[in-house]
Amino acid sequence: MEDQKKKSPNKWLALINIPFQMGIVIFAFAWLGQWLDENHPNPKVYYNKILVVVGVFLALYNVIRQVNELNKNE
Repeated sequence: MEDQKKKSPNKWLALINIPFQMGIVIFAFAWLGQWLDENHPNPKVYYNKILVVVGVFLALYNVIRQVNELNKNE
């Protein structure tokens, strides 16, 4: 019983941190894309849009990986 009580708050803390992690990853990729667009302009390629999509996919992958890891530890 005590082990379940100790593991429960850790799960909630991990789940609460997921939106912050997603936001940081997406923001970092968006910032890098903006920087690339400003310093290396290219009329055919928009770095910001490409890197934001990559950041979203990486953030989602990270969320899926963390949730699977939480479920595996049960």
